Amino acid sequence: MKTICLYFEIHQIIHLKRYRFFDIGRDHYYYDDYENERSISDIAERSYVPALNALIQMAKENPGYFKVALSLSGVGLEQMEMHAPQVIDLLQELNSTGCVEFLCEPYSHGLASLKNEECFRDECIRMKNKIKEVFGQTPKVFRNSSLIYSDEIGAQVASMGFKGMLTEGAKHILGWKSPHFVYNCAMNPKLKLLLRDYKLSDDISLRFNNSDWSEYPLFAETYVDWIANLPEEEKVINIFMELCALGIFQPLSSNILEFLKALPKCAKERGITFSTPSELCSKCDSVGPLEVPYNVSWVDEERDTSCWLGNVMQREAFDKLYSVADRVRICTDRRIKQDWDYLQASNNFRFMTTKENSVSMNRGIYDGPYDAFTNYMNILGDFINRVNSLYPVDMDNEELNSLLTTIKNQGEEIEAKDKEIAKLRKELDKNAKAKTKSDEVKPAAKKTTAKKAASKK
Repeated sequence: MKTICLYFEIHQIIHLKRYRFFDIGRDHYYYDDYENERSISDIAERSYVPALNALIQMAKENPGYFKVALSLSGVGLEQMEMHAPQVIDLLQELNSTGCVEFLCEPYSHGLASLKNEECFRDECIRMKNKIKEVFGQTPKVFRNSSLIYSDEIGAQVASMGFKGMLTEGAKHILGWKSPHFVYNCAMNPKLKLLLRDYKLSDDISLRFNNSDWSEYPLFAETYVDWIANLPEEEKVINIFMELCALGIFQPLSSNILEFLKALPKCAKERGITFSTPSELCSKCDSVGPLEVPYNVSWVDEERDTSCWLGNVMQREAFDKLYSVADRVRICTDRRIKQDWDYLQASNNFRFMTTKENSVSMNRGIYDGPYDAFTNYMNILGDFINRVNSLYPVDMDNEELNSLLTTIKNQGEEIEAKDKEIAKLRKELDKNAKAKTKSDEVKPAAKKTTAKKAASKK
């Protein structure tokens, strides 16, 4: 039986303000608050609110059948808590239906997985705790920023205890293989891989409203027929996209939500189910390892990391940012920690791209890639000065390493204690249940004895 794994990403860009060279050392606030509030409010109204209402309706009309997965970035969640709390309320309502699984991703929606393993791990743990705090779920499946993946990244994710990971079903990775199977990480077989069907996903997120497209207009019946007519052995169909595809990339006037809401009924008629990523990882066996020696993503035709790190400017900014990564990790200043999250966000580097196939991208306040680079480096210059004022550049490496080792040991100690606490709680619950059961049995035994005594008389 074929099953659809439907997944949506929710992330909000943090807009930086115009920051001049002469602001370095004088102004430590880097954000355009007006634009951040305006953009998230606009996206919420045009996309998130109607799209989430549609998903809630689908869940209530198809209880136990329709399922969906969502991944939220920490910075995006912070912006919604501040400027669009109605979105959080709808996410909570969707969560209460029991049809949604929340995945984990880097808190900043950044590229730490490509540069600093410890920073990457720290972000994942923080995001995992945030999802637990807000939605009461402990994520079991991981989704990296823009589905970035390699064998090494997969091994890191597996070491954090995740049982599955989402990535792109890119042609140059799959070769003759199909994305409609479950695979596993080549460096750690315990981590299962779910591969995005980019054609079926882009049919909805990119082509749905294109009147020049040969399949326009696309109906839910047709779409489900495409899935049903896939080879019998290809049972896992992963359809991944950004939530803002519903309402922004594809306007509501295109009837994109009506198309979405019709999918469960059409799928049910064809004997196709819906599954969450963790269900697929539990139910489906891997058909074998997928070797991905070089980084892959879901962006652009190349499906690699060139849109963020493809030119000299991007690599310079990237290396400069992570030159203070270890110092930021040991820092306790909340403002610096927050700025670190916002400056890591991948869109900061995307704005600097010179790739021709990205010219249609909205660069916000920037006139072009060089403008984006100059503004970001000015901000980064001030940020690094603030970090260095806490932990000077001339700090002895031995001293810095000692601090980092102490932090690592403390983290491991806390993790061990958390596991011990969880174990003790289970034992207490077990003992409490056993005591309750024994208390229920005792009165019954007395009653029986009394009855026997009465009969002897």
